[in-house]
Amino acid sequence: MWFANFFIAGSITMVLPFLSLYIEELGNYTESYVQTWSGWVFGITFVSAFLCSPIWGKIGDKYGRKNILIISATGLALSVFLMGFVTSVWQLFLLRLFMGIFTGFIPMSQALISTQTPKNIAGQVLGSLQTGSITGSLMGPMLGGWIADSIGYATTFQYVSITIVLSALIVFFGIHEQRIKKEGDHEKTSYQSKEVLAHIFKHPVLLMVMIVSLFVQIAHFSIQPILSLFVGDLHGPENLALFSGIAFSAAGLGNLMMAKQWGKIADRLGYVKILVFLLFMAGIVYLPAAFVTNIWQLVVLRFLLGVSIGGIIPVRTAYIRQEAPVAMQGEVLGYNTSIRFLGNIIGPAMGGMIAGAYGFSMVFFVTSALLVISGSLLFMAVNKNVTSTKHIPGY
Repeated sequence: MWFANFFIAGSITMVLPFLSLYIEELGNYTESYVQTWSGWVFGITFVSAFLCSPIWGKIGDKYGRKNILIISATGLALSVFLMGFVTSVWQLFLLRLFMGIFTGFIPMSQALISTQTPKNIAGQVLGSLQTGSITGSLMGPMLGGWIADSIGYATTFQYVSITIVLSALIVFFGIHEQRIKKEGDHEKTSYQSKEVLAHIFKHPVLLMVMIVSLFVQIAHFSIQPILSLFVGDLHGPENLALFSGIAFSAAGLGNLMMAKQWGKIADRLGYVKILVFLLFMAGIVYLPAAFVTNIWQLVVLRFLLGVSIGGIIPVRTAYIRQEAPVAMQGEVLGYNTSIRFLGNIIGPAMGGMIAGAYGFSMVFFVTSALLVISGSLLFMAVNKNVTSTKHIPGY
C-alpha cells in the first residue's frame, strides 16, 4: 500500500506546480484572470469529491475497500490522461470536476489500513503509511516541473496517467484485505447512515476534529493554486516550473521527516493534544511567508510548515480509528474526507480571489489566522468536554 500511495501522490502532485502555467498557455489571459481561474480549476475537483466520498466510504464498509481503490485509480488515470488534450480552460475545468469523483484513493487507503491496525499503534502505522504519499508528494512536484520544462505541459499529463495505472495494478495484485466486521460484542456488523451520523454528533470532540478538518484544508489549500505565480514574482521566469516544484516539495520533505514521529508521539501522549499543538505550530509558521523576499526563504518556511502539517492527517485518522466502531469507520472517514474536500473547494477559490484583489501576502495572513483559530476551537472543545466527562478517548 505504501508504494501505491507513493505513485498516486506523486502523480497528482506532478501537475500542481504548472497547473496555473498550463492555463496561461490555453489563451491570451490577464494575470488576474489566470490567478482567479487557477483557484477554480484547482478547487473544482473537490466539489465532486465532496459529494462522493461518503458514498465510497459506505460502499467500502459493505463490499471491501480494495475494490474501491482499484476503481479510484482507474478513474484518476483516465481523467489525467485526457487533460493533456484540452484546448480551453472550460475543458480543463470539466475534467478536473470528473477527476474528483475518483479522488479518494489515499483517504480510502487510510481507512483500509486503519481497520487492519490495533488501536494503540494506529498513529504510528498511519504515520508510516503517510510517508508513502508524502514521498510521492515530495518527488512529484520537482519531477513534474523538470518533465514539464523538458517536454511540455500537455505531454506531462499523459505520462502521469501511466504511473496512476501502476498504482491500480499494485493494489490488484499486492493487497489482501481481511474483512473485520466488529471488534467487540457490543458492536454491530453494519450501521445505517443515520446511526453513523448519530455517533458523530454524540461525540463532541470527534465532531470538532472533523470540523477543524474543514478549516485546516481551507488554510492549507488557499496558497496551493497560486504558489507557482508567487514563486514567479520572487524568482522570475527562468525554470519557473522547476522552482515551483521545489517550493511544493519543501513542505513534503518536512512531512516525510515527521509524519511517523508525530504518530508515535500521539499514540503515547494523546491524539487531540498533539492535534492542538500542531495547529498552533502551523499557524505560527505560515505567517512569516507573507514577508519573504526570495525563493529560498519561502522554501525554508514551506519545509517548517511540512513539519507541522505532517502529523495532522495520521493523528486525525488515528483518533477517528479509536472513536468509531470498525463497521462504520469507512463511512465516518468518508464524511471526514468529504469535509476536507469542502475545504479544498473553498481554499483555492478563496486564495485565488484574495491574491487577485489584495496580493499574495494577504493570503498568508488569512491562512495563518485560520490555523490558529482551528487550534483554539479544538482546545476549547476539549476543555468543555473535560468538565462534563471524566474520560475522553484518545485524550
